[in-house]
Amino acid sequence: MSTEPHSHAADLVLEVLREAASAVKDALGHLTDWGLAGTREGQYRSDLVADAAALSVIGAAGLGAFSEESGLHRPEASIRVVVDPVDGSTNASRALPWWATSLCALDEEGPYVAVVVNQATGQRFEAIRGGGATCDGRVIRPSGCREMSEAIVAVSGYPQFHLGWSQFRSLGAAALDICAVASGSLDVFVDFAAQSLAPWDYLGGMLVCMEAGASVGEADGFDLVVRSGSERRTFVAAASRELRDEAVELRRRAGRERR
Repeated sequence: MSTEPHSHAADLVLEVLREAASAVKDALGHLTDWGLAGTREGQYRSDLVADAAALSVIGAAGLGAFSEESGLHRPEASIRVVVDPVDGSTNASRALPWWATSLCALDEEGPYVAVVVNQATGQRFEAIRGGGATCDGRVIRPSGCREMSEAIVAVSGYPQFHLGWSQFRSLGAAALDICAVASGSLDVFVDFAAQSLAPWDYLGGMLVCMEAGASVGEADGFDLVVRSGSERRTFVAAASRELRDEAVELRRRAGRERR
């Protein structure tokens, strides 16, 4: 984590991401049917409406984009925004207030600026590389928890055995779960799903975690910064390095037992 002053360029990108998230909120405010779109499996009408709203803002700013819903836009741009317009679409369709718009701008070095907004509550997480992380303008830090036996753990999917946690949650929106680790509301996030997470699921939350001082990793040792939707990663975030290492080992054990 660094708190060095960040550039004016980063501030400009942050403003674009804020505007894109606000455009999603406005567009969904007019939506009356939040059901499945009938386009591809698991795609909701809210996903399509939100995607169009976010991409309109991002494109107008001259940035590239890579969206869960519509793929690659302006691939020649030096900054590309990884977009999950509605993370937690099923929650959103059922009025469960845990769903988000997750936006992470990548430059050639990797994650650069992130905005993750719980669109049901307005809670907003932001991070700039080298500039720290905030929630609703307040600097955030992880809990500092070091042992699984004391941890509140969020999971995507479900493990084959008890991890020895204090308690667990399965909340349904990975971007928000990961940001909750950054802010100390949760201690660990571990992906146990059979199909691991795509970059739009975790990159925004990952930058928030890193800038807040949380520890992130990939259970199989792969690079977490990917630029293709076909690549999946088994993401882990924790309040401390010790807790992350314990969670990674437990996730590896679960993978061996699945096989």
